[in-house]
Amino acid sequence: MIILRINRLIAPILWISVVCMQCNPSVEGQYAYSVRRIEEPPQINSEWGKEIWENTRQVTLDNYMGDRPGHFPLTEVKVCYDEDHLYVIFRVYDKYVKATETKIHGKVWMDSCVEFFFSPGADNEKDYFNFEVNCKGVFLFQYHTGNGKTKGSLSAKEYEKIRVSHSLERNVEQEIEEPVEWLVEYSIPFSVLSEYMKVDKPGPGVSWRANFYKCADKSSHPHWLTWAPVDYPEPRFHLPEFFGRLDFE
Repeated sequence: MIILRINRLIAPILWISVVCMQCNPSVEGQYAYSVRRIEEPPQINSEWGKEIWENTRQVTLDNYMGDRPGHFPLTEVKVCYDEDHLYVIFRVYDKYVKATETKIHGKVWMDSCVEFFFSPGADNEKDYFNFEVNCKGVFLFQYHTGNGKTKGSLSAKEYEKIRVSHSLERNVEQEIEEPVEWLVEYSIPFSVLSEYMKVDKPGPGVSWRANFYKCADKSSHPHWLTWAPVDYPEPRFHLPEFFGRLDFE
């Protein structure tokens, strides 16, 4: 009788546990960022302490893909917007920093790099962009269909409208092994995005899907960090189903 009573108690608990696991908040809900609107366009100069960023919330990239890396650089990001542009700034407290790519749309992910993947709308089945910048400000900007098939890179005419600033002035052809802080800041015109897919223009009540990444594939201490967690057995960035959410104020 004692065993039966215990089983009768355990069964509902197990059932409740299963239901609770199924009802856990989604990645989208847990990883939501409120994007502040500003009225005056900022100077793009990779300065974390300037006025627009002082009152802007930051998030950190606390998750990772693959095995937990031995080198886990603190990576912070802030986002805001105005009528015409999205503004993003990353700050990284890093080591083993390296950047050899010099060509636009080159393999910047091999270097010490920060990345912003986003669908310009609330539907995670939408097409998406990936904007990847190494620590020297060289970037890759592509657009993709919903199933991850690459459609192409931004044209020269369009990528010239992207403004990028980087703080690191040291030569990074040879890896910097000691601790170093570096920043990347940029602005993306909404008009550029609209050339490649439908864009839900940011404003109160509008949401986009997005994730932020930090990587350094070919450094001596490779790592693949994420803001919203990616549930996949190996590092893979092109999985929009795991994007978090940007909620525009």
